[in-house]
Amino acid sequence: MAEQERITDFEEFWLFYLREHADPRTRALHYFGTVVAVFGIAACIVLGNLWVLLAVPVAGYGPAWIAHFFIEKNQPATFRYPLWSFASDLRMAFAWVTGQIEADLVRAGVKTSEAPNRRQR
Repeated sequence: MAEQERITDFEEFWLFYLREHADPRTRALHYFGTVVAVFGIAACIVLGNLWVLLAVPVAGYGPAWIAHFFIEKNQPATFRYPLWSFASDLRMAFAWVTGQIEADLVRAGVKTSEAPNRRQR
């Protein structure tokens, strides 16, 4: 299989990222992992214990990678675009909390409850 052309623009990556997270269960596991990781970082700061940081990547990425391997059946974008993937994890969680995720999913061509026939793969 030929390797995909490298994405060089973050906004283009964001739409790709959303298509790679098309299943709502995948997004839910990402939200869970993001929240747990943020709380882990906060706990590290509050407790002053750097050892807590060792659990943050596992807690944050563990649920997300399980979702990719068993639900989406695709490779996590983290492997190829680690910084953009991390930024997109945070952006996706923020978009979900603020109610903007549906509009972004539609823009990416992902089928949603608002636009049931728009998903493109």
